[in-house]
Amino acid sequence: MALIKNHFQVVIYFLLIFVFVSQSSCVSYKKRPARLYKEVIDSGLTFDAGIVPGYPFDGHKWDTIVKGRVLWAKYLYDKGIIRNIIFSGAAVYSPYYEAIIMGLYGEALGIPANHIFYDTLARHSTENIFYAYQLVRKQGFKSLALVTDPVQSSLTKRFTKRRFGTKIYHIPFVSDTLLKLNHVNPVIDPSSAFRKNFVSIKDEEKKLRRFRGTLGSFIPWTDKKKKRESKL
Repeated sequence: MALIKNHFQVVIYFLLIFVFVSQSSCVSYKKRPARLYKEVIDSGLTFDAGIVPGYPFDGHKWDTIVKGRVLWAKYLYDKGIIRNIIFSGAAVYSPYYEAIIMGLYGEALGIPANHIFYDTLARHSTENIFYAYQLVRKQGFKSLALVTDPVQSSLTKRFTKRRFGTKIYHIPFVSDTLLKLNHVNPVIDPSSAFRKNFVSIKDEEKKLRRFRGTLGSFIPWTDKKKKRESKL
């Protein structure tokens, strides 16, 4: 009987921890974006480019995550905080290049095509940042920000801090601001983003390899020993 009681107490204990962590995370995901955005505004920071990671497109309409990221990028562009936008994403889980899909939506929203750049190599969030960084270097840009949702921003903040010589500022979207833009739903023709002879990453790679890819295990670092990119 005592064993059952102790087991029950352990279960309750871990449930309480889970609830606490979940609530803390929710608060963090709401407060952190507002704080980071305020820091950018108060400091008068602007950036040569904003990196926007992709998300699978179903062939019909943009996902809520993509909508949030693209609308936020447009908002920051209109504010003059980012001068160019790098949309990043290969055709990974669906036969559409994620970067091109986002670019089509971006143009439909009014972002000039000459201020949009594309990385169609990245298959994971870490690769989104890496390949966009290479593109930033190629274009001669010197400052950049990661423009994404609060969750992805939190998950990649350690990666961006440790692996790149030039600081990558995080500007995750502020939900309250996005709510005011939620009515915007442009229509695009996705045909130019379609990849022929597409094979899903699920069919190409096993789960373990995909997980390792998420961690950045297959990134072709310039400094292979330190797994780090130099300053722009």
